Amino acid sequence: MKNHSTNPRKPVFDTVRKMLGRGFRTSEVRSLDSALDQAGGPSPIPFTVGPAGIALIKRFEGCARLRRDGRVAAYPDPGTGGAPWTIGWGATRQGLHGFVREDTIWTQNQCDERLEEDLKRYAADVARAIGDAPTTQSQFDAMVSFHYNTGAIGRATLTKKHVAGDHAGAAQEFARWNKAGGQVLKGLVRRRSEEARLYSGQ
Repeated sequence: MKNHSTNPRKPVFDTVRKMLGRGFRTSEVRSLDSALDQAGGPSPIPFTVGPAGIALIKRFEGCARLRRDGRVAAYPDPGTGGAPWTIGWGATRQGLHGFVREDTIWTQNQCDERLEEDLKRYAADVARAIGDAPTTQSQFDAMVSFHYNTGAIGRATLTKKHVAGDHAGAAQEFARWNKAGGQVLKGLVRRRSEEARLYSGQ
């Protein structure tokens, strides 16, 4: 059985990060991924989301509704104007305490810890869904972002096409997931476009 807890490329990224003395820009992550892809031999299948994926998720989720006291308040779903209420980096549940409510308030630390936990869970879901299908870090990151937002990696045609090796077809599937509450939302259109670009290594 494969160990899904370790990204084989992480030591490389960690080494380069130390050499640079800073974190990566999105373009640098993609360039390094591309270089590793071309290095020869089969591409390792990533099992953790990389810097580009985290940056994309944070950009579109946002940690909104910052209060004057420094804490973070819940905000309504843009499609419904109400439930499901969301807090921090896109969380809609409060662990064992049920769903986030209109009056839910967290600290920034709670938001960040929850993001870290959720990223591990969603990455594991994606790894399970794609199995041993050849996958670049960019593709994996894009699918984690997609799943983080939709929860649909296990049933999406996107996943089936990826597993079948139809990467061009899989990239086109992102655009289909642009609705919330039955309405096409500009924010989802932009997010799906960015995910498709990341998936395609652009």
